[in-house]
Amino acid sequence: MMRRPPRFTPRRDAGLYGLERALEHAGFRPVAGVDEAGRGACAGPLVIGAAVLPSGRRGVIDGLTDSKLLTPRRREEIYAEIVDRAAAWTAVIIPRHDIDRIGLHRCNITGMRRALAKLETRPAYVLSDGFRVPGLDVPGLAVPKGDRVAACVAAASVIAKVTRDRLMTELHERYPEYGFAEHKGYITREHTAALGVYGPCPEHRLSFVNVARLRDNGAEAGAFDLAGEGARA
Repeated sequence: MMRRPPRFTPRRDAGLYGLERALEHAGFRPVAGVDEAGRGACAGPLVIGAAVLPSGRRGVIDGLTDSKLLTPRRREEIYAEIVDRAAAWTAVIIPRHDIDRIGLHRCNITGMRRALAKLETRPAYVLSDGFRVPGLDVPGLAVPKGDRVAACVAAASVIAKVTRDRLMTELHERYPEYGFAEHKGYITREHTAALGVYGPCPEHRLSFVNVARLRDNGAEAGAFDLAGEGARA
């Protein structure tokens, strides 16, 4: 039977590590965090990161916070520290075609379970960003804005974001027309303009309304053949 943590509310000034320390004091050790990157993008993969930070001073990473609040350079620096210090960490990549085939939310939940299962250190408790991860064999808690509240979730968010940004930069080399290195597949004015000129490429999510509309209306002269390997029609 799974244990439940005692009723406890961390102090407001407990900081980024307060929730994990409270859980550890209640006997839940280690605590894992899990988060995703790329949920709102209309192109590229979904990436899920999971992390277990060590207890004590070694687990305290200066400047750690929600990956979206960090500059790309600082994010890379903190990523390197997480990889060096973490008791366990992993990243799971969900390709575009799986998102279109089974749906974004299902991919997100499945990816989180896979990421947690891949951790070399089995967690006793899981903290997730925003929504609960069902089907785990350990207790867990969905934490609103978890990547700004819990250090292990913030670490997971950095792992997911850096991994995905690197993948999108690689995709930019294959499809420079879309500017993936800049917007990382999210919907921006520049990205929308490129889609209007070139149509969707094989890395665009056809289940997204803005991409499906272009596909259904027919590609223009420069569009990609989505049934093939990205060759121009």
